[in-house]
Amino acid sequence: MNLRLGKTMPSGSLLMLVLFIAVLLSALAVSYSAHWNRQLLNELYGELSVRDKAQAEWGRLILEQSTWTAHNRIEALASERLQMRIPDPAEVRMVQP
Repeated sequence: MNLRLGKTMPSGSLLMLVLFIAVLLSALAVSYSAHWNRQLLNELYGELSVRDKAQAEWGRLILEQSTWTAHNRIEALASERLQMRIPDPAEVRMVQP
């Protein structure tokens, strides 16, 4: 019987060490990917918020544009500020080209 103390490892110890390191690295990778996923999700929600604000502003601008370009408003401004009016039929002259 040949006993060498401290010189040999029990069978399977190297395999257990490799498996332990693999499990440890896998746990770190899961933790990192969860953190990265949370960061990307927060960035996505921020961008969605910016998009929603831009869409609300766009809606307000479209409404404002339709208000400014309403026919009755333009007609009222033309008659009040520029003293424009629809001419009487007697004032209309037809010009031949």
